Amino acid sequence: MIDSNFIKNSGIEIKNVSRETFAKLNYYSQSILKRNKDINLISKNTENSINTRHIIDSAQIIDFIDKKDIKICTDIGSGAGLPGIVISILMKERNKLFKMIFYEKSFHKSNFLKDIGKKLNLNAEINQKNIFEQKNLKTDVIISRAFKPVPIIFEIAFKNFKKFKYIILFLGKTGKEIMNEAMKKWEFDYEEKKSLTSDGSLVIKISNLKKKWIKK
Repeated sequence: MIDSNFIKNSGIEIKNVSRETFAKLNYYSQSILKRNKDINLISKNTENSINTRHIIDSAQIIDFIDKKDIKICTDIGSGAGLPGIVISILMKERNKLFKMIFYEKSFHKSNFLKDIGKKLNLNAEINQKNIFEQKNLKTDVIISRAFKPVPIIFEIAFKNFKKFKYIILFLGKTGKEIMNEAMKKWEFDYEEKKSLTSDGSLVIKISNLKKKWIKK
């Protein structure tokens, strides 16, 4: 059950969260478990820890999102909608103009996202499209969780987006090494937070992304 005590015990500071918001998070969590029997939304091994492993893990980026200069977020390779649906639910009462855009090429997964968005009355746009085939996209923030390695995410941002301010990524225990490796080919600023759900893991907010042009 997702309630105020569950959020409080997670270590996330989310103020003025209504019972309706908790109810929506819980509905979403239960919907994933129900549909996971038919389509692969999350690993079977994480079903028993879905609220911590997936819901709270997604919610912890709210401090990066709940800003005045952020009105549109794009979740790429959305899958089950983690973290996009969670953030949409949390932002619904905070900013009614906030919009989440999803790109998920799977027919069944995109339909799941559409059903959730409609049921919870979220300001969401679900695209059953391959993000690699899209061009000239515009957003404030690109978010991605368990989709592709960092170098590929950077390439998507660089080639497929015409405009964006930030990229928010979830990195595992080798996050520092991954960022150091990325700096060989990319220039960027970043802010990091320790993950609340996995020791040694990080949540990264990247800005001012530029590709280094190496002379041959």
